[in-house]
Amino acid sequence: MKTAPASFTQDAISRTKEILGAVNGGSMGAYTDSIGISVVRDHIAEYISKRDGYPASPEDVFIGTGASGCIKSIMKLVLTMDPANKPGFMIPVPQYPLYSACCSEYNAQLISYYMDEANNWTLDIAELERAYEASKSICTPKAICIINPGNPTGQNLPEENIAEIIKFATRKNLLIMADEVYQENIWGDSDKFTSFKQVLRSLGPDHESQPLASFHSISKGFMGECGLRGGYCELTNFLPEVKGMLVKLISASLCSSTIGQAAISCMVKPPTGDAAELYKTETHAILESLKERALMAHSKLNEIPGIQCNDLQGAMYAFPNIDIPKKAVDVAEGRGIEPDFLYCSELLESTGICVVPGSGFWQSPGTYHFRMTILPPKDPAGHLPG
Repeated sequence: MKTAPASFTQDAISRTKEILGAVNGGSMGAYTDSIGISVVRDHIAEYISKRDGYPASPEDVFIGTGASGCIKSIMKLVLTMDPANKPGFMIPVPQYPLYSACCSEYNAQLISYYMDEANNWTLDIAELERAYEASKSICTPKAICIINPGNPTGQNLPEENIAEIIKFATRKNLLIMADEVYQENIWGDSDKFTSFKQVLRSLGPDHESQPLASFHSISKGFMGECGLRGGYCELTNFLPEVKGMLVKLISASLCSSTIGQAAISCMVKPPTGDAAELYKTETHAILESLKERALMAHSKLNEIPGIQCNDLQGAMYAFPNIDIPKKAVDVAEGRGIEPDFLYCSELLESTGICVVPGSGFWQSPGTYHFRMTILPPKDPAGHLPG
């Protein structure tokens, strides 16, 4: 630290001292509290309070090995030891494969509900009711998972749809798991991110006991620090004894990465001193560049005959619907592969463009899609690669 002033901003030095001062032994190589470094959890609570306009407590926050680690901890918490009472998780289709993989690993029942592509991938309450009722004979539904902004679908749910989902969960006595890791990635000029926590708090006393677990991560947004493995979960309306059991569960893993925890602090508490202007400039440039690429991807995809892409409102992906002729469907079936896998394979072979078949994320029967990212930079002529 003696030579630091010549190499680092005062903001960076102050934050380093603040975090090291909260770690046992003052070293990033030391174990931290199992639920995370206390000062970083303070920073997270301050961020959530400012974002939502409702108070948040660091006592309701735990830090994990990425949002994925936090999600797995919450899913484990919901499991039962009774084989005759199999827990069920309502998972969106299209879905992020983490959820189906965890259901398989934990011997839990995956309850698929289909998102409404015709209405920009919002959630239809009648479809949630259908999925819930259909599952009751094979499991006990315990939780509903929502990814917003969406992966792979790129939607940003409107506030009124979020309110409908919360009311549904309250009626069915379901835990809400809100995967909100793309909350900084909002691309519509008139759109803004609204958290499930904010809407829940606005609904008043009828929902004051509705449990909610909300997740965020340094892997997305403007940081993209995937390998540092830092994520957090905020618990809303969890009973003290349930939180106590969760702490025991988390403690078995000792603690998450200290470097990842420090990076979370950088994400949720931007610098305010001599590094503030540079931070604002770089962050704005990154997000504006991603927005430009999202709008371009949407526009160009919809210019291609046989492809229809909904508005890219958020996240980092497009999930266009593709029209595959029956003859090609028959060829794929004859080879024992999905039609969209055939499409994506042929696209790769003929153009070098690599996209992911929609069947890997599941999709409504009879529809075909692929997922592509908006991350590749534009070439010097202003075009997306390929």
